[in-house]
Amino acid sequence: MLPRWDYGDAVRVTRNVRNDGTFPGVPTGNLLVRRGRIGHVRDVGTFLQDQIIYSVHFLDEGRLVGCREEELVGVDEPWIDSRFEVRQRVRALRPLAVGGEVRVPAGSRGEILHLEKSATAGVVYQTHFDCLAGIPLWVPETALGEWRQSDDA
Repeated sequence: MLPRWDYGDAVRVTRNVRNDGTFPGVPTGNLLVRRGRIGHVRDVGTFLQDQIIYSVHFLDEGRLVGCREEELVGVDEPWIDSRFEVRQRVRALRPLAVGGEVRVPAGSRGEILHLEKSATAGVVYQTHFDCLAGIPLWVPETALGEWRQSDDA
């Protein structure tokens, strides 16, 4: 098990990093570093002897955070930013049709299950909508908007 990066290497975090209870002074669950941010490796270690853990210093956030190797990519690797993340609530900005039939009315609430990024197609989200139980749809980012707490009222 050899580390991919070494001390001083610039890396980008691929998912939001939240406090799992090990970061002092920040409530558990709070965002520590947003996906796409760039940091520098400060140390390399292991966890349970089978996972490489990097201590990454995110200068803009002023935080030194532990990241698993699969949560990082090299700073020179292609990066496509995405607006939403897995488990985030969203709403349909326009009616969505399957086979020419509108199955999801505009304004319907959904939840992101998975996302795919492509340099040619952009970002598409596998989304479950409350009005279409059990049938997730692949929806382009442009067809989705943020779901706000006030939308639940």
